Amino acid sequence: MEELKYRGKKIESRHRDTWDPFQLNPVGSEKEQKRICFQLAQYLMAVVVGLAVLTSAVVAKGSLLVLSTLSSSHSLRKDKDKQFYMLMLVFCLVCPNFLVFLKSLWKCAFKSFVQPNIRTMSFVCAIECLVSLGTSVLVLVVMPQFDVLTNLFISGGVCIMSAVLQIIFRLQREKWKILFPVCSLILTVAGYCLLILDYYVRVTSYVDRQSEDCYIYIAVGIFASLLVSLCWWENPLQATNSMQEKLSELDGFRDFVFVISSILRIIVIGGVYLLYHVLIEKSIIWKDFNLGSDDCEILKIGLGLFFLQAFCSAACHWFGVVACKIHAVRMSFALPVCCTGPAVLLLGLILFITEAKQLDGADHGNITEFCESLVFLKNKNSTPVVLLEITRSICRTSLNSYYLQWPFSMLALEGVCIWSGFVTCTYYVWKMEVQRIERTSQLFVRRLYESAFIDQSLLLNTKMKVPRAKNQESHDDLQSCVIYLCATMWHETYDEMLKILTSMFRFDRYRGDPKEEHNDMFDFECHIYVDDAFMTDEKTGQRLVNSYVEDLVQVVIEVYRVFTNKEPDDVSIIQAPYGGRLMFVMPEGNMLYVHLKDKQLIRNKKRWSQIMYLYYLLGWKGYITKNPQKIQRQNNPCRASLFSLDGESYLLPQQETDNKRKFIADDHTYLLALDGDTDFQPKAVILLVDRLRMYENVGAACGRIHPTGMGPMVWYQKFEYAVGHWLQKTAEHVFGSVLCSPGCFSLFRGSSLMDDNVLKRYTTTATRGSEYVQYDQGEDRWLCTLLLQQGWRVEYNAASDAYTNSPQEFKEFYNQRRRWGPSTLANTLDLLHSGGETVKRNTSISGLYIFYQMFAVGSSILGPASVTLMIAGAFQFIFKLAGTLSIIIASIPPVFYIIVCFVAKPNNQITIAAVMSVLYAFLMTASFFSIIGDMVVQETFLTPTGLFLVSMAIMYLLTAMLHPEEFGMIIYGLMYFICIPSGYLLLTIYSLVNMHIVTWGTRESNKGGGEAKKKHNVLCDRNCRLCCWDMKIQITQESENLMFQQITGQTSQQAPPLPVTSAEVTHPAEVKIALQAIVDKRKEDSLVVEQAKKKYRKEGEGSNASSSNSDDTVEKRSLSESSFDEDDEDDDFMIDNIEDTVELPVSDWVHPVKEVFLKKLTYANMKRNLQAQIRYTLRNKNQDDVCEDLVLMLTDTLNRELIGVGPEDILSDIQLEEIRYALTKQARQFLKTSQMMTLEKRVKRAIEKTLTAPQVQRLEEGEQDFWEKLIERYLKPITDTKAHLDEVTKELKSLRNKAVFLYFIINLLWVVATFFLQAIGTDVLSIEIPKVYPNGSAAGEPLRVEPLSLMFLLSFAVLLIIQFLAMLYHRVYTLIHVVSYRSTEKDYRQKDKEEDENDDGVEIISNGLAITGDDL
Repeated sequence: MEELKYRGKKIESRHRDTWDPFQLNPVGSEKEQKRICFQLAQYLMAVVVGLAVLTSAVVAKGSLLVLSTLSSSHSLRKDKDKQFYMLMLVFCLVCPNFLVFLKSLWKCAFKSFVQPNIRTMSFVCAIECLVSLGTSVLVLVVMPQFDVLTNLFISGGVCIMSAVLQIIFRLQREKWKILFPVCSLILTVAGYCLLILDYYVRVTSYVDRQSEDCYIYIAVGIFASLLVSLCWWENPLQATNSMQEKLSELDGFRDFVFVISSILRIIVIGGVYLLYHVLIEKSIIWKDFNLGSDDCEILKIGLGLFFLQAFCSAACHWFGVVACKIHAVRMSFALPVCCTGPAVLLLGLILFITEAKQLDGADHGNITEFCESLVFLKNKNSTPVVLLEITRSICRTSLNSYYLQWPFSMLALEGVCIWSGFVTCTYYVWKMEVQRIERTSQLFVRRLYESAFIDQSLLLNTKMKVPRAKNQESHDDLQSCVIYLCATMWHETYDEMLKILTSMFRFDRYRGDPKEEHNDMFDFECHIYVDDAFMTDEKTGQRLVNSYVEDLVQVVIEVYRVFTNKEPDDVSIIQAPYGGRLMFVMPEGNMLYVHLKDKQLIRNKKRWSQIMYLYYLLGWKGYITKNPQKIQRQNNPCRASLFSLDGESYLLPQQETDNKRKFIADDHTYLLALDGDTDFQPKAVILLVDRLRMYENVGAACGRIHPTGMGPMVWYQKFEYAVGHWLQKTAEHVFGSVLCSPGCFSLFRGSSLMDDNVLKRYTTTATRGSEYVQYDQGEDRWLCTLLLQQGWRVEYNAASDAYTNSPQEFKEFYNQRRRWGPSTLANTLDLLHSGGETVKRNTSISGLYIFYQMFAVGSSILGPASVTLMIAGAFQFIFKLAGTLSIIIASIPPVFYIIVCFVAKPNNQITIAAVMSVLYAFLMTASFFSIIGDMVVQETFLTPTGLFLVSMAIMYLLTAMLHPEEFGMIIYGLMYFICIPSGYLLLTIYSLVNMHIVTWGTRESNKGGGEAKKKHNVLCDRNCRLCCWDMKIQITQESENLMFQQITGQTSQQAPPLPVTSAEVTHPAEVKIALQAIVDKRKEDSLVVEQAKKKYRKEGEGSNASSSNSDDTVEKRSLSESSFDEDDEDDDFMIDNIEDTVELPVSDWVHPVKEVFLKKLTYANMKRNLQAQIRYTLRNKNQDDVCEDLVLMLTDTLNRELIGVGPEDILSDIQLEEIRYALTKQARQFLKTSQMMTLEKRVKRAIEKTLTAPQVQRLEEGEQDFWEKLIERYLKPITDTKAHLDEVTKELKSLRNKAVFLYFIINLLWVVATFFLQAIGTDVLSIEIPKVYPNGSAAGEPLRVEPLSLMFLLSFAVLLIIQFLAMLYHRVYTLIHVVSYRSTEKDYRQKDKEEDENDDGVEIISNGLAITGDDL
């Protein structure tokens, strides 16, 4: 209700100024706000992850301690039991090494294999062997000799080497923090000393008959701890400049090193186990490993503890990584891990105190008597084994001393010292700063974790992040980047344009002022490339913009009004060699360029638009930012980059991004490819940017595309897109690389597109039939194929949502897929053909992934035959036909449609396909119920078909549940099911048979082709011919105004005039005479302006007599600044150089476009613009009162000046000058009275923006030359000869025939094979499957299935299961990414502090250069 009232007030306010107050308000234009549910979910997830880390760490550590206690020689268990528990302890040490072996082997197999450096690998493997030796000795030899409390404390000493290296390399940010590693070293050594002292007291006090052999085990244990502490040697070294080359080299082949080192570690563990327990202790009796039925309890306890320890240690490691990635380092990672040791101790004591009463000796009053009574309980079955052994182990401490029990405090003090040493050694974790999304390798040094020391392993393995030198690249800091949003338009409707413009303006609001830093460290520009933007007027023959451009201009104006409540401020109209350009400054100061392509001057269609902006943004802009001195007027910032307003200097908005890009590498220059109807949120772009920032080898990333629209075809596509993204794209992302990044919403890395064989190859003009199919029918997939073949990776981010219009008509859908189908097959076959070379170059693509794609391609090729056989099965069940007859009947419609496609026209083919699709839909509905009926008849769903259908339904349901925001897509699954014959049979036939048609097929209309345009405000239009001179003189009202402003030297936001083209050469003398006449006329107009100013000066003197002296001074200064008077010498000088400065005749399309933007200068729009400009300029909280008072005062002034002007009348130049003077004077007086003169410059700039007319500019000479040469080299319109077109058509038809024949033969062989198997009968050749009822009972008669059908069914099921598992993996990391983004999401808040004003007119440009008024 409040929102309705608010909108009503806004409409009422607009209605006071105009009779047309109504405007559009597109969905999504409101500010994005943080949703409370997401914030609560984020905090909840942090709490859950923290508890998971703590719980899993406590269970893992406790399980290991229990196993070491059960396998101890002092245990009350039998030797056979101890032997088995010791084996479980070995398995606990082997398990993490085995997991790392599998993961590294998978990466080597699926990702890449890099030939290792033998010397580096030998060094790493030697250290790993020493670490494994220390771990196995400590856990398998030493810990079984100690009590459980000592084992809990001694593991904390593995941090000693890390502390030593921190001291040696001085890795602390502040010098005083060196106290942390020093204290850690001292505390750890003190803990070891207390350990020795504690056991000395035990030996001398005869506690539990402790022997002197314990000293040997203590020494071995300390030495083993030192060996284990070598495990994290990389962490201190990577934080220094030491061994940087070796460590960087190691990163390249780390996967292979882990494969070898994990095997060596397992061998060392097994060697220590056999050497000590077989050769030294001789405690292994091999026959005792044959456990019988009486040993169930041993198996249950031993295997239970092993699985608990293995699973919980792996889970703790994974949850620790998750905690860091979701920005919960302190609460969910450091705190739980540090508390693991105390939590285990506390939990043990609680269990000991509460559960010890169950033991029979608990009623003894003396602890010594209680401990002695435990020996008699070892044979009682009712005694809990684990509790008994833990209690027995505690009784081995000084608590069981007959003489002195105070030494037990030394054991407690030992634990405090070692735990404190561990915490102080890892102090840096508490201050670790994590970017929004980081790779695991940027958070942790090693992939391997130590299950025996899970808490120490996690903290010591956390990467130390220290400041880098300026000349040293660091991946820990967020790199600044530039994003170019590039949308290609081709006959979009008004509503479709509204979507893309609204999305761009949302992104502008998210970024904010480009002069300010942003949390996401990026800047951006928007570029829209409009294909086929011009038409020829049939009456006048002029080249004018068509109705699509008119719609686009209206959309820009409407969206600008919605976001700012005013008209566009800075608009420039530029003529270019490719047509024209419109340049807008968006509300927050970012740039929007609209490039209008004339197909008579430059090639049209999407691929050539992409080449156009790739060369412009990466080639030209990259060149001028790297070589500013080589571009004319670029080396003088005060001319090209800066302009002055009241002595203040700053970069032009269009120069802001180029200036910042000087300091940004091509690796951090991104291009967002968009379609003209794409709708997206800023979050979607930032999530894609995160993917490219996180992985340097990612060349492109795409998001989740949602089709929009209404109707059955859209419903089919919604489920098709959902399944394709849920399963197929995630599987490609996980196992290798995504093959196609759709051009409607994909982010590309600049350096990847600039790589060899990518952009240069992308400019290839198709000349052969196969090239037309691969290059022009699916340009997005071909570009991704080039990236993959060059070694780049393409990724998929499921949380990056974008919405685009999909075909709503059957014909449009079929024509779209007619382009996509052959192009997809051609590019996939090209990638498979170069698979061997691609595997060598691309680290993300392996031989197994190539095999996976071959299997997927094979399945798609067999799609028509599979659908035909499925239809045959429906015939067989519904009509009770024989198997062979049903196959024959099911094959007739596809053969009939193939013949139709060869003889009929495309439109007739689509009509017949539509009719057949409806008939097939009825048949599929009957087939669906027939399968259900078959399961009812068979009284079981455990048939191959029934099991497949049920499992598919369950899998899709689970998949939809894992995508809660898209769960509604499951409803369209039934529509997708009944349309399978149309989509996989008829559509495949149509696309193959019509492969020779290479037209676009969609959006082919040209509604603006024949519309007539009129010339506006033409003062002079003459065509003259004198001897060899062709002269065309056309002077409009706008050009007259522009010439006068330049001649009289008025300083405003005026760009250089447009150049003279070869078709518009004029005689210098004639032009000079005409221009002199204009100057004389303008001098007369300037007298009128001066008279108006004198009038206001007199009024000011009359109304402010008391302060006339001071006001006169201010007014004189103001008039001198804005005066039009110039000396006669200056006028003569300007006329002498008029050829260089005056605007010469421009193209016919410029003036009609400019007329649209001149509506900004109507009374109604000007009033609204002025109010919005002042409110935006004074938008800080502490300026609210001043802002509103100033708005009211300036509005009253404007109303007084325009009292006789209509709301839709465009003001003249004289009226604008009078208003500018009146508003400036009133604002100065108000600010002076309010003692806010520091705001004068900003208010005056707001007034200037309100009164500034759209500018007609020309391209800079260097850019003009660039476009001319680019068009000449790559983008000249193609004019093919009839002979060439005939040859290409012949090649396309030949290619079509080959493809159809190949498809037909493969599918025919599959159908024929099934036919003969049916003819032979299931009695002769079949696979028998036991028939099982739902209650579990077996039926007497088995089910008989054809082997071919069963193998295909199983293969398809295996493929789906693989994709489902990949989806699960991908969903988890998508959730992590979303939560990490929500924690750093921008919050739209009003500023609290006033922006820094620079009264001296000095602004620091981003490169650190200070420019003052003297420089200008």
